[in-house]
Amino acid sequence: MTSDFSAARGHLDRAYDYLCGDDPMSQRGREALDLLIEAVAVEEFKQPRQSAEVLRFPIGRRC
Repeated sequence: MTSDFSAARGHLDRAYDYLCGDDPMSQRGREALDLLIEAVAVEEFKQPRQSAEVLRFPIGRRC
């Protein structure tokens, strides 16, 4: 089973947004989430991309 890094990053981004307070715990939480978001993004884009076949569709005239 492979991880869904994109979904994980989305959840971490949302958690970051919830910690909008100016208190020390919110600030430390945002700093920790920043590190996690960066680590997940690095892994997400390090994964090999799956190859895909591009299909050409004929361009026809419309009546």
